[in-house]
Amino acid sequence: MATISAPGIGSGIDVQSIVKQLVALERAPLTQLKSQAASLQSKVSTYGTIQSQVSALGEAAAKLSSSSGWNAVVGTSSNPSSVGVTAAAGAPATSLTMEVQQLARAQSTASVAVATGSAVGSGSMTIELGRWSGTGFTAGSGTPLSLTINPGEDTLTAIAATINRADAGVSATVLRDASGERLLMRSKDTGVENGFRISVADADGTHSDASGLSRLAFSATNANGMTQTQASQNALATINGVAIASASNRLSDTLPGLTIQLSQVTTAPVEIDVSADVEAVRANVKAFVDAYNTLNGNLAHLTRYDAGSKTAGALQGDASATGLQNALRGMMRSVTGSTPFSRLADVGIELQTGGTLSIKSEKMDAALSNLRGLKELFTIQTGVTTTEGFGHKVKTFADGLLGTDGLISSRTAALQASINRNGIEQERVNDRAARAEVRYLAQYNAMDTNVARLNSLSAFVTQQISLWNKSSA
Repeated sequence: MATISAPGIGSGIDVQSIVKQLVALERAPLTQLKSQAASLQSKVSTYGTIQSQVSALGEAAAKLSSSSGWNAVVGTSSNPSSVGVTAAAGAPATSLTMEVQQLARAQSTASVAVATGSAVGSGSMTIELGRWSGTGFTAGSGTPLSLTINPGEDTLTAIAATINRADAGVSATVLRDASGERLLMRSKDTGVENGFRISVADADGTHSDASGLSRLAFSATNANGMTQTQASQNALATINGVAIASASNRLSDTLPGLTIQLSQVTTAPVEIDVSADVEAVRANVKAFVDAYNTLNGNLAHLTRYDAGSKTAGALQGDASATGLQNALRGMMRSVTGSTPFSRLADVGIELQTGGTLSIKSEKMDAALSNLRGLKELFTIQTGVTTTEGFGHKVKTFADGLLGTDGLISSRTAALQASINRNGIEQERVNDRAARAEVRYLAQYNAMDTNVARLNSLSAFVTQQISLWNKSSA
């Protein structure tokens, strides 16, 4: 920017101040442009909130338009402390009677007590999983696991750690009391097929006596090894009089969609009932109403004019927002091709003054007793947009609003384009102001130089006149 070292020094005029004020006038349009930009940005943010609320309404409607919103079931037990039941979505409604004669158990063994921290003996241990039948053992299909017990690693604590690291289908722990410590072992899984047998190859050469590592052997015929404290067994029960057996107390594949947890042997029949989860349906309907009310309330707030405070909402006068609000309210008044319910008001979902939806509990309770009819109100597909179920109708409407060419996307894009144009215009104003500043400074510098030259000439002439006057005298 072309300037002189001290503009105004030749003329005595405050050039800098004058130029600054002139440039400020050039930049004056920025005030309005920045205000417009802030307003536009606020509207973009507002439409972002509307977009999120429309999406939430679409998701709530989608749940009611598909089977996932209606296939929730609930399982109950007349004796949950003995027999618990959990029903998965879609499980068929049914009623059952169940009795439990025996719970599944895991095999457990215990060694004799030894002095705490003392060496038990070295060698190797072989652990096999399988089934006991009396004194006979039938190994399972798994590969037996052999563990090496080295001298210096042969305390019960070290041996338990070795067994647990091997993950051989059994767990080990050490029990300490006044008599010393014992090795406790237990199958990781319940059921008769998950028993175990332990064979040892004792470093002392004798593998079944009451000394050395032999004390940790277990078989039904070895009296010198570990003692069985609990035999493995299956759970035994009857369902509607039909006997069943299970290796686990958790029955997950016995009945479709049901998981039954056996906790105690029963002394009387337990009634199990599986029925539609009416409360889950009620919650889904309420979520739909709440999502609509949130969107409707926000639109009402954004588009209103408060005469008392003389303030307008952020979208007051915005045709897109007003049109959306009217379309939503109109949709809630529409009908479907379903029977016996064709309108939301038929099931107690009523439109109030201001466009808010309210659920009348008595009507909703009556509708929930006719679950098929209520479901059809939201899920029926007629092929005609105006008579589709409310779930499909609202979901389609929300998807359209949020689509690439939808109202919300188009409106947001238009606002963003206006923000971009505003930014370009601000750059133009700043550019004009910068060029004007250069021009003003050049003009005032030239004026300042001319004034300085004229002042110098005036001083010279005055001096000459003074000299002439002295000569005449």
